[in-house]
Amino acid sequence: SRLDPRRKGATNLPARLVLGAMLIQYIEKLTDRGTITAIQENPYMQYFVGLTHFTTTPIFDASLFVTLRKRISIEDINEI
Repeated sequence: SRLDPRRKGATNLPARLVLGAMLIQYIEKLTDRGTITAIQENPYMQYFVGLTHFTTTPIFDASLFVTLRKRISIEDINEI
């Protein structure tokens, strides 16, 4: 499986953060940058993605969404 934990990669972001951001993007129908900005401005969204303290810095670069869409298929999301 592509989600095999033994598979090496350059990711070190928590799954809750990444999947939570993708879910927010889908539900709110936001762009990549719009999603990062919305999370950056909303403490409830930050809590949802697993942050323990409010921060005004972006959680990750918006370009990561492009990489995520290439790496995570619908089948992978259903497997999770």
